[in-house]
Amino acid sequence: MPYTTFDNNSQFPDTFRELWPQIRSNLFEGTYAPSPVLRVEIPKPDGSKRPLGIPTVLDRMIQQAIAQVMGLIFDPLFSESSCGFRPGRSAHDGVRLVKQFTCDV
Repeated sequence: MPYTTFDNNSQFPDTFRELWPQIRSNLFEGTYAPSPVLRVEIPKPDGSKRPLGIPTVLDRMIQQAIAQVMGLIFDPLFSESSCGFRPGRSAHDGVRLVKQFTCDV
């Protein structure tokens, strides 16, 4: 099902309400297909460019909703030492833990 695009994000709530029954049905049936991402290039300090994909507002909202539910289910199963991509933790926390472990040995 092709979804509409928006001239600006302020149009999203009203349009989303209209489309929600079909979106929900597609999600539950497994037929939802995300829209292609918008490809842009971000300049880097050295003059080269880094590709960046920007999802649609709808796709990003669906991604975030799924991530929030899955996080509640799976986060308790992770090791207490696991820091990457977890709420309230960062890669810097992981580096600090490694330094602590190596100093304790």
